[in-house]
Amino acid sequence: MIDKVLAIETSCDDTSVAIVDTSGWVYSVVSASQDLEHEEYGGIVPEIAARNHSIALIPLIEEAFKKASLNWSDVSGIAVTNRPGLVGALIVGLVTAKSLSQAKQLPFLGINHLEGHLLAPFLKDDNYSSPEDFGYPYVGLAVSGGHTSLYYITGLGEYQVLGTTRDDAAGECFDKFAKMSGLGFPGGVRLDHTARNGNPQAYDFPRSMLKEDTFNMSFSGLKSAGQRMLEGMGPELVKAHLPDLCASFQEAIVDVLIAKLEKAAKFYKVQRIIITGGVSANSRLRARAEEMAQRKKLRLVIPPLRYCTDNAAMIGYVGALRMARGEFSTIDLGPSPQALESDFK
Repeated sequence: MIDKVLAIETSCDDTSVAIVDTSGWVYSVVSASQDLEHEEYGGIVPEIAARNHSIALIPLIEEAFKKASLNWSDVSGIAVTNRPGLVGALIVGLVTAKSLSQAKQLPFLGINHLEGHLLAPFLKDDNYSSPEDFGYPYVGLAVSGGHTSLYYITGLGEYQVLGTTRDDAAGECFDKFAKMSGLGFPGGVRLDHTARNGNPQAYDFPRSMLKEDTFNMSFSGLKSAGQRMLEGMGPELVKAHLPDLCASFQEAIVDVLIAKLEKAAKFYKVQRIIITGGVSANSRLRARAEEMAQRKKLRLVIPPLRYCTDNAAMIGYVGALRMARGEFSTIDLGPSPQALESDFK
């Protein structure tokens, strides 16, 4: 019988381990950031990410058990991210999970990282739980450095892709503009902070596909427009007007995300919406989403930051639910940079 599971997440540059049960209760979640290791390169270097996962993972597993006051006899399975993500990073987590599965005689299951994000609102701990009336169906916006998509969620394993970015992810767009404007890495966080002192109407950036009758999005044109504007202004002028530039660029992305989320909620006649993924930490996106939800009388859930960024708790919850209904992986399971077609209908 599956109850508590140990979960491992190494899809990108954050190493994370958690212990979660089938109710969504998080007994512990511990993570190690690699921001300092990648900062000098201005972005994530896959080889460095994989190497750091291999160093951090076992100590984090030991810390997760200690923090939860549990041991191996208290868990009944292992959940591990095996798709999508950086293949080298995924391999570290997957090989570790397989080795522990054999050593501890526990079943394991490979989990889709994106599915974890979509069910993250159901996680709970001493300081967070979703509203009592929150449940299926709902529309979810998953937005991060690698993914920007809208889903219609009706149950575990029941996810309909409504629309996605046709090119760059919103988080990637934030990071690239931050890098081009000299803010450095991690760009999205620094851009958000800088934009708080700026005027979002100061500069006119494009909002691609904003009014098109589709749930798809596009951000490559915005990124190119941002590059042209920065190059045309020059370093000194950019520095002098950086808060306004960041606020205006950010507003263009948020306008598109909010418009598409509102459109999807209306089309599917749902009263519940979520925003998840690393970009959901953006203060302007959160504020605009809350305003829209209040105006449209929608129930909005945005998990706390610890469950929005890449974390093992969301992987553990999905793993616990799926293993409880008899789903397990075999030892020949491999990593994948993409989700399986069967993951989303």
